[in-house]
Amino acid sequence: MTEAKTAVEWLASVAPHPEVCRWEWDHTPLGVTLLPAGRLWDVLILPGELGIATLDVLTRVIDQPGPVLVDFGDARTGFFVPPGTAARWLGTGVRAAGLGTWIVVPCPGRSTGGTRWLVPPDGSGTLTDPALLELAMHEAAATLAGGEGL
Repeated sequence: MTEAKTAVEWLASVAPHPEVCRWEWDHTPLGVTLLPAGRLWDVLILPGELGIATLDVLTRVIDQPGPVLVDFGDARTGFFVPPGTAARWLGTGVRAAGLGTWIVVPCPGRSTGGTRWLVPPDGSGTLTDPALLELAMHEAAATLAGGEGL
């Protein structure tokens, strides 16, 4: 099974009707669907510039962060983190999507004009550690503010 197909199955498994999710990815022009957060993952949503800088820091520290989405125009970046993180997150300026929220998710391996994967899911369930994400955000914020960082 290819990585994209495994990722599709992993993501679709949280949908109330996985077959409908897969159909939407295959048959809608935008190639996106809504999926519920809070079961296998939560999403921490950072403002675009901070999110991109945070991903840059993360990829210098670890080989493979969890899945990362970016919306149209790169205005917001969403990091997939373990379920329950949203309920405990206290960071200013960061939106937390957990149980009871829905996320626009593009099909892995398919090009879309809007929301897209910066780091696509690998299908194994890899998620970003929230403590490491927080440290990377502080480092990125310091760099953006003109500090030296690492």
